[in-house]
Amino acid sequence: MNAPRARVARRPVHGVLLLDKPLGWSSNDILQKVKWLLRAEKAGHTGTLDPLASGVLPLCFGAATKFSQLQLDADKTYEAVMCLGVKTSTADAEGDVIETRPVAVSPEDVARVAAQFTGPISQVPPMHSALKKDGKALYEYARAGIEIERAPRQVQIYKLNMALALTDKGHSAIDLEVKCSKGTYIRTLGEDLGEALGCGAHLSALRRVATGGYTAAQCVTLAALEAMTEEDRLRCLLPVSSLLPDHTVVMLDKENAARFSSGLRRRGSWPDAAQVAVYAENGQVLLGTAQVVAGELIPGRLLSPIEIEQMTQAI
Repeated sequence: MNAPRARVARRPVHGVLLLDKPLGWSSNDILQKVKWLLRAEKAGHTGTLDPLASGVLPLCFGAATKFSQLQLDADKTYEAVMCLGVKTSTADAEGDVIETRPVAVSPEDVARVAAQFTGPISQVPPMHSALKKDGKALYEYARAGIEIERAPRQVQIYKLNMALALTDKGHSAIDLEVKCSKGTYIRTLGEDLGEALGCGAHLSALRRVATGGYTAAQCVTLAALEAMTEEDRLRCLLPVSSLLPDHTVVMLDKENAARFSSGLRRRGSWPDAAQVAVYAENGQVLLGTAQVVAGELIPGRLLSPIEIEQMTQAI
């Protein structure tokens, strides 16, 4: 996975690749691998998935990196397995076992706890996370045996389906389906659910099946991507505009498009809108994002003239 790679000639690549992240890879390692496969100049991901998690990982290339924050803020949907009766140091299967308890959980218990954890809830971020304290990730403190005080944060659980099950090793478990807001830690949710059930728990499996409007059904696997030609890999890219599905569309004529692209505000009869995707008149070339206030189109994140030209040539 970390073997030296031959140097490749980089090129401008713009768009979003939906990868079904395999187990065992960090989000950054998989990003660098796919960046190499596409020979892309610039790339970024839209929030990390743990190495022990699989599923939807949108990878942004070129101009798409300007809008990756939108996916960080998007709602997510996960499928997970909670192993009951066993707590670990990391709240997942990677950690050391720190406590075991007998399991006596009924379907009624599961229904009660599911209702209790649906809606707005408070979570204390785990020590084994990428949150920063004084410029250092919490997991670095955790590996050094240092516990950092963390403030609880409010998150939203929109849907929580729980069903009693067995793990592949025959342990009592619960299958979870969770739709949640940004910032939700599913490991922490599993641990808190285990405490509410009175037996403790840790996650033995985790898969992200949707983020924002992207779903696992749209994803390509790393193995499939590796087997493709370069041309087929590029065909897997979704347009940059796929990151802006809920934005109000504004189209500008050639003169106003040029002025908007240089950062100038434009006036028109548009209704107020907080999130706007601005296109050139033909509706094919994205110029950037904006907001409309009192008939004024106020530029937000803009694509550069070079990016616009490169994207136009690719159409």
